[in-house]
Amino acid sequence: MGEFALGQSVPRFEDPRLVRGGGRYVSDLKLPGMVHGIVLRSPHAHAKIKSIDTTQARQAPGVLAVLTGADWEASGYGDLPVPKGPKRRDGSPLYRPRFPALVKDRVRWVGDYVAFVIAETVAQATDAAELIEVDYEILPAITRTGDAAKDGAALVYEDCPNNVCFVHFEGDKDAADAALAKADHVIKQHFVINRVTAAAMEPRGCVGVYDKTEDRYTIHTTLQRTHNFRTEIAESVLKLPESKVRVIAGDIGGSFGMKSAVYNECALVVWGAKVVGRPVKWVSTRSEAFVSDAHGRDNDTVAELALDKNGKFVGLRVKTSVNLGAYLQSSGNAFVSNLGSLVGVYTIPAAHVDVTAVFTNTNPTRPYRGNGRPEAAYVIERLVDLAADELDIDPAELRRRNMIPESAIPYKSALTFKYDSGEFEKNMDKALKVADVAGFAKRRAESKKKGKLRGLGISYSIEKAAAPGYEGAEIRFDRSGAATLYSGSVTHGQGHETVFKQLVCDKLGLDPKDVQYVQGDTDQVFFGEGTGGSRTASICGSAFLIATDRITEKAKGIAAKMLKVDPKDLKFDEGLFSSSATNETMTVKDIAKASINAKNLPDGFEPGLIATAIYQCPAANFPNGTHICEVEIDPETGTTKMQRYNVVDDVGTVLNPLLLHGQVIGGVAQGVGQILMEDICFDTDSGQNLSGSFMDYAMPRADDLSNVHVDSAPVPTKNNLLGSKGAGEAGCVGAMPAVANAIVDALSEFGIRHIEMPATPERVWRAIQGAKGQAAAAE
Repeated sequence: MGEFALGQSVPRFEDPRLVRGGGRYVSDLKLPGMVHGIVLRSPHAHAKIKSIDTTQARQAPGVLAVLTGADWEASGYGDLPVPKGPKRRDGSPLYRPRFPALVKDRVRWVGDYVAFVIAETVAQATDAAELIEVDYEILPAITRTGDAAKDGAALVYEDCPNNVCFVHFEGDKDAADAALAKADHVIKQHFVINRVTAAAMEPRGCVGVYDKTEDRYTIHTTLQRTHNFRTEIAESVLKLPESKVRVIAGDIGGSFGMKSAVYNECALVVWGAKVVGRPVKWVSTRSEAFVSDAHGRDNDTVAELALDKNGKFVGLRVKTSVNLGAYLQSSGNAFVSNLGSLVGVYTIPAAHVDVTAVFTNTNPTRPYRGNGRPEAAYVIERLVDLAADELDIDPAELRRRNMIPESAIPYKSALTFKYDSGEFEKNMDKALKVADVAGFAKRRAESKKKGKLRGLGISYSIEKAAAPGYEGAEIRFDRSGAATLYSGSVTHGQGHETVFKQLVCDKLGLDPKDVQYVQGDTDQVFFGEGTGGSRTASICGSAFLIATDRITEKAKGIAAKMLKVDPKDLKFDEGLFSSSATNETMTVKDIAKASINAKNLPDGFEPGLIATAIYQCPAANFPNGTHICEVEIDPETGTTKMQRYNVVDDVGTVLNPLLLHGQVIGGVAQGVGQILMEDICFDTDSGQNLSGSFMDYAMPRADDLSNVHVDSAPVPTKNNLLGSKGAGEAGCVGAMPAVANAIVDALSEFGIRHIEMPATPERVWRAIQGAKGQAAAAE
């Protein structure tokens, strides 16, 4: 309604509190009697623990407890949750290693959990941890994804042959093999999609509290799914009913999928709280985050795209190795559900994907903004550009020839996805116009005059969002007529409070000042699944829509009695109930106040104005869009600078354009970061992380990006009540291939057809020098 209606660019209601220092982060939490924990981590990528001597540490000032793997094993607690899933190539179950909170006999990555020290202060705990003497027998380690399954590679687990955890297949192998065998052209490329880290603004942290009188645990931590987390830690670790566990997530400074697992520290702080009888707090340092956070991406792929003589795609074959790290973390295998993105928006009749998931002596990996979709989009969109170069066809034209036509939708792809809506060619045409692709030749010539190389890259990506699932929402009016919204989703920067207040205020005619928002507390929020996979607007938004309808229906009955009219004669518009039979009107706020008095209620009505809803989503939606990037490269230094960036996205019904733009631009920044600079790098001999600080791990800054122009081309979906499609990961999905294609286009005058990520200045400069050397040798 009015300025707060859905579809309006309403600024975030959260921001004034946050920018004034009113955020409620784990690091801000101070509880009576609280003490501090420090993890002693392995300095080796792979080693046997021959002995641990904690004598000096236990005697250090302020120390309350020093816990080891032997103590964990004797505690009676269970290991961290490990998912089930696909089988191995011989049909046997996937390899599911134990995942203890503290290891006892062997460490498997630099950062593995050896001991936990609890002391009065962080400094005392840190000092004591340095007094622990561990005798290690160093073992061979494996860190490279492409080498992990090779014969003779060091084994992360002695009883896990070739380090293979599981394999997964999608599509029709025979059809794909046949298509490639008879194709006129086959474009084959090896892609190394490097490892990155989320580097969230707020590092991970947790506080554990144990109430002896109730035998109940409370965990304050940084995560996206409080109810799922409670289930996992209660069942797997604490071995208690969920009612014995409370999980609270306050404000969260970014997550991108990284924070949602049941990490070792969460188990350690609740265990420690029971051991010492006081709340225990752990907060990661930035350096510690690099060796303890789960990482993202890290794939080694060989992909082949088959075309006929007219440039029509006839088949796709992809073989990928995926690095799981040293342990299979919860949701670590979730990427397999997004492999369908590999066929993009194209009419590829035959496709097959063969995935091998391997263990290495590195940090565990898990879903990271896009969870397999950016990797898939990168592979198919790079293949399309490689094919366009090989066949001398304009990249936009080659895409146009192969795009799924609007008339064919709903369309079942060769890799399991069923696209329910979309206007792909119209979207791309709009983007080509908005980006002024027709004027690119002039801009390239101008760059050449300055001694610079200019390139243009196009990508058209599609992804699965809001997979079938559920979400809970509650609207509860109090006696004053003010409302509180209880959300099962958990925001970590997206602006959920804003968009849900918009929705409820729009539908019920409320002022946002009269609406409170509660999330992330399993004792307050009655039901929820949480945030992830670009699901919140679609699924949680639909739950709130149902709740508003239920509030309206009950309020209508109460208003009808109080106004003495038939409910059928009542009209509800712009927040007012009215009837032509009377001059009186009532707002929902008026009715909420009146609902406490039984005399105002129709027969069978309960006092109060409260509604809960659980929305069950029947099918995923498929956000899609065109990204067009222009870069300029200095051939003397290899430095790449973004010059222009345009996005035209179809995310269905746009609930708040301002929030949408923020989400897309943030995602683009992460995609650009991976292509240009971000890289987790391990020493192949020692397994040490060589990029363990922001001195060595480059993060994109504002001056590394150009202006990002975002347009919408909405085609609402029927797969949820709002018609919205996921937007949280769209920017990252489309950016990786668009920027990579632009870089290669800029370098094409040297005959360079591909460059691995990240395209750092050194790597670009070496590619140019290598191409020049080859050209000179050929003369």
